[in-house]
Amino acid sequence: MKKSIYTIMLAFVLATVLSGCANRKVSRINSNEVVDLSGRWNDTDSQLVSAEMISDLLTARWLPVYESQHSSKRPVVVVGTVTNKSHEHINAETFIKDIEKAIIKNGSVRLVQAGEKRQELRVEREQHNQGYTSAETAKKWGLELGADFMLQGTINSIVDAYKKNKVVYYQIDLELTNLETNEVVWIGDKKIKKQVSDRAF
Repeated sequence: MKKSIYTIMLAFVLATVLSGCANRKVSRINSNEVVDLSGRWNDTDSQLVSAEMISDLLTARWLPVYESQHSSKRPVVVVGTVTNKSHEHINAETFIKDIEKAIIKNGSVRLVQAGEKRQELRVEREQHNQGYTSAETAKKWGLELGADFMLQGTINSIVDAYKKNKVVYYQIDLELTNLETNEVVWIGDKKIKKQVSDRAF
């Protein structure tokens, strides 16, 4: 008797699992379309925040001040660390890449590589100068652009929840610092608030 009950229950569980898998549907959508399934930080948030903050950065007072002091020369910026201090996993590297794309698209400043990518370029340059590359095409040392400013930031969040409802608040802060003087020349922030409700229909 117990065995037959166990067999029926197992069959029911398997049928439920298989029917759930059979109902899944996957369809392709436009990569620019806004889709917010979970209420968590997503690609749309990353793109919108980076575009708005870089627009604010490059229209702020520090840029014309620098240009007036350096014969209209464009400043060189390096994007440093953006630290995720929020309650959820956020791929900060994707956000940094959106920031870099927005900077290049605007064109008001020059952008140089940072961290591991910069080191990889130096290794490649070193190999050029060890006899693997012709003398005519080998890249010279000492010609890297030194950054004038570094952009750094944090992503923070606050969650207010009650039963099946919650409000998620994100605050993204970015700071631009003069690398020679450590003077902070610009601070920007962007806030996002999402309400998420789980209701039975």
